[in-house]
Amino acid sequence: MLTAAICTIGDEILIGQIVDTNSSHISRALNSIGVKVRYMNSFGDERSEIISNLDQALSQNDIVIVTGGLGPTKDDITKSALAELYGSTGFYQDEAQFEIVKRIVTRRGIELSDLNRAQASVPQGSIVIPNQLGTAPCIVFRFPEERYPHRPTLYSLPGVPFEAIGLLPDVISDIKSHYQLADIHHKTLVTFGIPESTLAKQIEPWEDALPEDIKLAYLPNPIVGVRLRLSTYGGVKDEEIRRIDTEFEKLREMLGDAIYGEGEDTLQIVIGKHLKNKGMTLSAAESCTGGKIASLLTSVAGASQYFYGSVTSYDNSIKENIRKIRKSKGLTQEEMAHRMGISLTAYRDLEKGATGIVNSNISKIAEITGISTAEVLGYSEQSQTVTVNDVKAEYNSRIDTMQTRINDLEKIVASLEALIKVKDEVISMLKKHIDENR
Repeated sequence: MLTAAICTIGDEILIGQIVDTNSSHISRALNSIGVKVRYMNSFGDERSEIISNLDQALSQNDIVIVTGGLGPTKDDITKSALAELYGSTGFYQDEAQFEIVKRIVTRRGIELSDLNRAQASVPQGSIVIPNQLGTAPCIVFRFPEERYPHRPTLYSLPGVPFEAIGLLPDVISDIKSHYQLADIHHKTLVTFGIPESTLAKQIEPWEDALPEDIKLAYLPNPIVGVRLRLSTYGGVKDEEIRRIDTEFEKLREMLGDAIYGEGEDTLQIVIGKHLKNKGMTLSAAESCTGGKIASLLTSVAGASQYFYGSVTSYDNSIKENIRKIRKSKGLTQEEMAHRMGISLTAYRDLEKGATGIVNSNISKIAEITGISTAEVLGYSEQSQTVTVNDVKAEYNSRIDTMQTRINDLEKIVASLEALIKVKDEVISMLKKHIDENR
């Protein structure tokens, strides 16, 4: 089984200035072809640190993928550090990448400088995978047996995410052409209602009896529950999946209803599937959750087919007032539940203060009971003026909050539009490149 280490270089990562998204993409790509990622590591722009960390990674793994530190500025020292690590005697200019650099700077209306030209300069003995999306190429180092007996390969990628991810297919293709790969097989069951420590104790006899080549991983999540993933490495796919299924059947007998799904299933996904299959619908009444239940349910595409909506409130006085008003109007709980479109149980819980009602639905309660919204909120007719003012102030505050959010969303939209523009430029460049090379 081939192993890999993923290393990210840059002080900006260590201080939290940017988030490393490259490593997750790279690890998924490696996993898909049967390469086991042993660890991910981040370190700063310090030559000795870069060399020592990469030397250790190369001594322990077949493949090392590095991102970052390939820019044109003085703080980007990865390339020179790699040259020292590899023992290069100098640098050479890769003509394919140099042509890309010239094309990019010309398109941007920038004069070609020595810094731009240096982007196509790579250590002697290395191999270049051209980067069609940027100026820094992927640099490949195949280390000889005298240096590391297992002859590992190092891939140095630019740190810019869309460039690094854009180069991944070529890196994966190169790995496939130089190594004999084995498959990795995963299957996951999802549990809920049993804490991780309790679950581990409960299934300990089953876990201890697992074959040595089948690995178990616990993946807890406070909302999803605890995922249990079984993995095998190598072997014939159908046979390995059958072995995993056999072990999971034993687990199903032990845990029963605590297992509610497989793979990427969540509670809201499974609930939605059951409701659609049975032709049923769902409404919610929430209090201290602040609408979280509704948020989770509506995060699933197509939730409108079965989820009617939710009502939420925090103020117990409103709940108590609704009960008094209902009784004064001679309405039963059944009638109120029916008119509000919720179950009788949900309505009873509402009046008990166990669940709540959204303020935006107060007008509906007012309509059902034939009174003003101010009275539903608990204000007397004698204090109508005060009530109106208070309500007005509250809604003005909400409008201000909404306007702030609109402004934030507009900024997000502007950022997305900029990304789309970049994407369109990349697509155009790739099309041109394809046409030029036909």
